[in-house]
Amino acid sequence: MLIGFAGLGRMGAPMAARLARAGHTVLAYDPGLETAPDGLTVVGTPDRLARAQLSFSMLPDGATTRDLVENGLTSANPGHLHVVMGTVGPALVRELAAGPVELADAPVSGSVSMAEAGSITTMVGGTVAQFERLRPVLAAMTATQVHTGPVGSGSAAKLAVNTVLAAVNQGVAEGLLVAEAGGLDLKVFYDVLRTSAAGAPYVGYKEEAFLAPASAGVAAPVSLIRKDLGLALDVAGQRLPGAEASRAVLDDAIAAGLGDEDMAQVLAALRLRNACA
Repeated sequence: MLIGFAGLGRMGAPMAARLARAGHTVLAYDPGLETAPDGLTVVGTPDRLARAQLSFSMLPDGATTRDLVENGLTSANPGHLHVVMGTVGPALVRELAAGPVELADAPVSGSVSMAEAGSITTMVGGTVAQFERLRPVLAAMTATQVHTGPVGSGSAAKLAVNTVLAAVNQGVAEGLLVAEAGGLDLKVFYDVLRTSAAGAPYVGYKEEAFLAPASAGVAAPVSLIRKDLGLALDVAGQRLPGAEASRAVLDDAIAAGLGDEDMAQVLAALRLRNACA
């Protein structure tokens, strides 16, 4: 199948590469692209994606997603389906779905390494027919495909998941500070944490990011999870004290110049906050 893919960032690049390895012809577009994974056909303008039967976007925010759909895909042939996989919020997804381009949403949950392995989960908002059409293609990129309901519901599910994720991230950082204050070796404590009742999968795969951030690289930057929490609070429309507290620490991290660092760097932000107290 001819497939368009916009957005070859940390998550998008391995996802698009998996589509190519599954035998699809992938037209890849990213204005900041320097190198692309083998097997992708790089195109210089987003309108080229409209020639495909199916297109995906894994873009960082609502503005770039809107521009792609409203300006880049206007020449799409009848039957073309665009799938928003970036985390942009359900309101924008539903607004774009009301336009001339047929649209579904399928944001994902998981790390960069999981995207490379094809073990991430996708939450699909759309009709049953759209889900059945998409599922075999999504299976090349993801291990689990869940139909969450109508268009926009996938984005709502993703924001709910990331609300929990931000709380877990914050909890790990605070647990490390408690362990450190209690005189524990942090590697020993992390071994305990990983195998404890609190040992969610996230805890396991973020060990290096918390304990050796210089060598771990960046999976999800502080600025991105901060953006997602803001969207989640907008969707909730009510007080979420835990999410608000996590957002405040993320704000501190951004103010400290850590916005482009991995979200585990809330630990560094907490250290700075305590040092200044």
